[in-house]
Amino acid sequence: MTQKKQILLNAFNMNCVGHINHGLWTHPRDRSTEYNTLEHWTGIARTLERGLFDGLFIADIVGVYDVYQRNVDATLRESIQLPANDPLLLVSAMAAVTQHLGFGVTVNLSYEQPYLLARRFSTLDHLTRGRIGWNIVTGYLDSAARAMGLSAQVAHDERYDRADEYLELLYKLWEGSWEEGAVRRDRQSRVFAEPSKVHKVRHDGRYFRMEGYHLAEPSPQRTPVLFQAGSSGRGQRFAARHAECVFISPPSKEVARKTVQALREQLVVAGRRADDVKVFVGTAVVPGASAKEAQEKYADYRHYASREAGLAHFAASTGIDYARYDLDAPVDYANTNAIESATRTAQQHGWTRRQLLELFELGGRYPAIVGDAAQVADELQSWIEETGIDGFNLSRTVVPESYEDFVDLVVPELQNRGVYKTAYAQGSLRRKLFDAGDQLPAWHAAAQFRHAPAAQAQAVLVPTDQ
Repeated sequence: MTQKKQILLNAFNMNCVGHINHGLWTHPRDRSTEYNTLEHWTGIARTLERGLFDGLFIADIVGVYDVYQRNVDATLRESIQLPANDPLLLVSAMAAVTQHLGFGVTVNLSYEQPYLLARRFSTLDHLTRGRIGWNIVTGYLDSAARAMGLSAQVAHDERYDRADEYLELLYKLWEGSWEEGAVRRDRQSRVFAEPSKVHKVRHDGRYFRMEGYHLAEPSPQRTPVLFQAGSSGRGQRFAARHAECVFISPPSKEVARKTVQALREQLVVAGRRADDVKVFVGTAVVPGASAKEAQEKYADYRHYASREAGLAHFAASTGIDYARYDLDAPVDYANTNAIESATRTAQQHGWTRRQLLELFELGGRYPAIVGDAAQVADELQSWIEETGIDGFNLSRTVVPESYEDFVDLVVPELQNRGVYKTAYAQGSLRRKLFDAGDQLPAWHAAAQFRHAPAAQAQAVLVPTDQ
């Protein structure tokens, strides 16, 4: 009997009040305004682990959404990802109250120094015992560039060129600076680490220069699980080289199927295996004990959702101020330096301001799956079977009940169908996702930077006695 494909699940969240489904913070049962308390996050983590979620995917932005109406008024009124606190600082607290839940944390490499970011992720990988992942983003907001002292963002494709070199430098630190067996912890001989097995990394590239040792000893995964969400042509080439999990937001199953197929073909071209990447689709789920209850809950949520806030968020994603257009006027989808895939999708559909407002009836861009447990499970399975994706990033609606309802209603239905795990596997996040080792496989781009015997050592790895 062929084993059914197991659905992977991440909760999609952000360290802020309004994330994707905007306006729902005003719902009387919503607790999103407690985002700046540890209890809020540890409670969510416990619920997700009870539901055997693979991970909590934590988004982040640098900068503010100031494209819509050319100011931040709507952004501030509806708390459209503003204020937004640091996502990395949440992880230790949530890891302390869980044993298996993974954490995929977004960090924008355009504004972080690679040497220190390498240490931060190694530290979290140690503290979580191998449960950390990094969602690699290059940014898309001009407001972020200005806030960081730049006149404008680097051009779209060059951001990925820079990211390629950034990852190469991190691989040298994570994979090559400390050999396996370098850490001895030998009290009798007073040797914590063997000097001959710890190596200086020298890098002199187009965008970065450094000379130094990785500050952290090897963590369980060495390199965190690598998430990426770019769907442009350049973004897909970047994913084919580096990513292990890819997050897509297709408008239909047909588009999802083509995107997945193209990505897997590019993986093979890059020298990897077609199944080396797990693909996740973003969606919202509103489940009920019955179909009637689910529809009533959905209507209740829509009453509090803000379509305009959803449009303001999308304006920042595309770089287009929709407030300039009448409801049914054609929109000029000229090339911008924002999210290329979002602009391309809007252009292909010819979306007007009115059509976008209709799409954002739950305050966000993801289509909602509404129904009883069986109906929700049917739709989730349909996406898996018809598109080739591996799982879902479930955006929050009303918190915490959206998580609790899914865990209590949908998870048992998926388990009864044999498409969702009934217990966690042991080991790191990478091992759980891929049923393989804790570290990146030998055919990944990072492997070339692992230390080789002296006769084969690469020039970038210089022993400590030189």
